[in-house]
Amino acid sequence: MYNVTFYLRRLHSLVGLLVLGIVILEHVMTNASSLGGPEAMNSGLAMMEMIPKPIFYGLEIFGIAIPLLFHAIYGIYIALQANNNPGRFGYMRNWMFTLQRWTAWYLVPFLIWHIFYLRIYTKGICGVPMSYELLDSYFTNPIVVVLYTLGMLAALFHFCNGITTFCMTWGIAKGPRVQSVVSVLSMLLFLAFALVTVAFMAHYVLF
Repeated sequence: MYNVTFYLRRLHSLVGLLVLGIVILEHVMTNASSLGGPEAMNSGLAMMEMIPKPIFYGLEIFGIAIPLLFHAIYGIYIALQANNNPGRFGYMRNWMFTLQRWTAWYLVPFLIWHIFYLRIYTKGICGVPMSYELLDSYFTNPIVVVLYTLGMLAALFHFCNGITTFCMTWGIAKGPRVQSVVSVLSMLLFLAFALVTVAFMAHYVLF
């Protein structure tokens, strides 16, 4: 049983780093292209549409959906076993541990809503392709703006803090000093991504 848990936790960590990382980078880069205006964003989205459908759907299902589903389900199992006491212990690593779980709990309903509305309903059922104009209208609702911004920031923190836990889980960062350095670098990466996210969300709202 120990060996199964050992390998499941490492697979969970690896999937989170690679798959979640790819999805987040794609979302940040695509949304950031909106800062260049409709043409810049739509041209990038048009390039993605050029991928042959069987390959695109295969990557979407087996390269993203199934791995993320595993990461979410096993992550929920881990979170239910976790003992979060940030107020009692108060040290930074425990807070990071707790925030990792809190962001996960937010991301589960957020991703269900986000994927269903934009991918399944809007694009799949209604046949409306992804575009600058679609997202611009999507973000006219202030509730959507708040939920999406929180979702992006939660995903970014979950991923960047996950880099630290990945390095600890896989024995890459050994010792408190190295782990502290990795944690600081990971949070700097989070801040950089967060600034880009706030910038493109402000662009959608203000322009």
